[in-house]
Amino acid sequence: MFGKRSDGKIIKGVDIFFKLIPYIMNKRSDSQVFFRKDVELNTLDEYIDKKKSEGIRITHMDIIYSALVRLIAERSSLNRFVINSRIYSRKHIYISLVVKKSMNDAAEETVVKLKFTGNENIFEIKDKLENCILENRNTQHVNSTDKLAGMFKFIPNWILKLIVGFLKYMDKHGIMPKSIIEASPFHTSVFLTNVGSIGLDYIYHHLYNFGTNSLFISMGKKKKRHIYKEDEISEDNCISLGIVADERICDGFYFGSSLKTFTKYLKNPELLEENFIKKEDIK
Repeated sequence: MFGKRSDGKIIKGVDIFFKLIPYIMNKRSDSQVFFRKDVELNTLDEYIDKKKSEGIRITHMDIIYSALVRLIAERSSLNRFVINSRIYSRKHIYISLVVKKSMNDAAEETVVKLKFTGNENIFEIKDKLENCILENRNTQHVNSTDKLAGMFKFIPNWILKLIVGFLKYMDKHGIMPKSIIEASPFHTSVFLTNVGSIGLDYIYHHLYNFGTNSLFISMGKKKKRHIYKEDEISEDNCISLGIVADERICDGFYFGSSLKTFTKYLKNPELLEENFIKKEDIK
């Protein structure tokens, strides 16, 4: 029973270094690495204009979100997590997203978690994301995360401390109820926040020690930045992404190669129009 989980499978046969580091760095906050990715907008804007002429509304968020889903489908080691010093492969792709119900200080925030197979195209992802955001901006709508949080609203602090401690214990030992894992935004492949929508630049947001989230990405506001490319420096419109990752899930070379793959999709959004077929699905 212990070690088995509803949301992941233990990875066996990892090399000795990756077997050891979860014991040396046993918390996600111990193993965070930070890096920035500047997304040039010229190509994205050209693609958005092209789709607009075809009657299809696409946003920067749609492209980045879709590229992220495709990246995790293609580079499956990014969908790993570490808990109780064991490395797991996540069974599905989940993206958690913060949604502000309206743009004022008093408005409530909610978090939604969308599930993907990884073979969706950009149009399917766009529709799913758009419908989810519209639904959750409705002040009357209550999603599964809201319901889970609402269960603890009126519980005294000392009891809440015991409950959260027990949840952490269950999660650590793989006995957390599946219904809680599915409702929890902290049990996700990637946590994404668009701080640019409230006029802020990118931030480096910490990883949570609770749950299984190994990647946190924040999107900043649109701005001009000097970009170095092809031995020249030019000033281009861009959106910066602040990326925080758990270094225990894969090595630096894999992270670097994954970033190149991510860049490939951002420079060629047309590639996201085709459904992705995993090699194991090809007969």
